This record gives sequence, structure tokens and C-alpha cells, in this order.
Amino acid sequence: MARYIESACRLCRRENLKLFLKGERCYSDKCAFERRSYPPGQHGQGRAKFSSYGLQLREKQRVKRMYGVLERQFRNFFEKAERQRGITGTNLLLLLERRLDNMVYRLGFANSRSEARQLVRHNHFMVNGKKVNIPSYLVNVGDVIELKEKSRKNAKIGESLEAVARRGVPSWLELEKDNYRGRVLALPAREDLTMPIKEQLIVELYSK
Repeated sequence: MARYIESACRLCRRENLKLFLKGERCYSDKCAFERRSYPPGQHGQGRAKFSSYGLQLREKQRVKRMYGVLERQFRNFFEKAERQRGITGTNLLLLLERRLDNMVYRLGFANSRSEARQLVRHNHFMVNGKKVNIPSYLVNVGDVIELKEKSRKNAKIGESLEAVARRGVPSWLELEKDNYRGRVLALPAREDLTMPIKEQLIVELYSK
């Protein structure tokens, strides 16, 4: 399966937005985006002019990189969002938020979505008492996401849970930290997703 193996910090600089791809490092003075908040490359500090297509493309790339999704999978999510009732852009963001790896990250079991994706693939989590190792699995309201008993001594997961107080757990989720368990109370409303995303630009891009 294709995957991105280059520097994650370059992606934040390329998109001119802190995407929190490196976990704790993003909150420290070592964050590359804080030190060099301009695009990477020889001409990164020059003025960039974008056409309307360029703006739409950058917005799509930004959301893809934020959630760690490659092009074909992202396109599949868009087509699914388009078939649903309601606003296509909002439907797309809700589908991305429902991914199991995103929920594991949001609950604080991992410091980043890429770390959460790895934990899910390595069979550390159960959904409603059943093993699920597919990061793109879509959770529903009422689902219980639980860390396996034998994984509860994992030092990295323990460190992530200790740091969850700073990042916070969204209001649509409930974390039982002592029981290593989380529950999906509701699906988020658009206003609950606070990252500066202009999903309408993505809809315009795919509608060409």
C-alpha cells in the first residue's frame, strides 16, 4: 500500500497550517512550522499567487494530509458524501471524522493520527467488543472503542493519555480514562470542527 514516508513537518509548511502530524513535537519549541512558517524549498519565501483552481487544490491537499488519506481513498469518501443527503462538504468532513484512526486520536490514545493508524493496524483496539484493525472503519453513535487488555501497559499509549488534558476530548466523545475506553456520544456538528477548512472549495474542485 502507498504511504508518505518523507518529513511530516514539510507538509505543514507546504499547507501554511499546523496539521499536528508529529504529536507532542507540534506543541513544543521544536515545531518546524513555528520556526519556519513558510513553504519548503528554494523559493519558499517568495510570494505565491494562486488561481482559483490552485486554491481549490491546496484545500483538498490540506484536508487529505490532515487526516492522512491518500487520493483514491479521499475521492471515494467524496463520492460517498455526494450520495448522502445534506451538504456534500459537511458530509465529507463527518465521514473523515468517523474514521476509527481519527476517533482513537481524538480520544487521546495516540498523539497523532498516523500513530493512531499504526495502533489500529496492530490490533490494539476493539469496537463494541470485537477486534477491528481497519483504520478507515467508520464508527457510529453509541459505539464503544476500547483498548485491549494486553495493550494497556503500552508506554506510548500511557503517555498519550497523560497528555490528553492539554488537548482535550471533543464534546461528542466520552473518555473513561481509567477503563481505557471511549464512547461516541454523537456525531459532530460542522461548527464543532474548528480547524480552518473551506470544504466548499473541495466540492468545487471535484465538481469540475
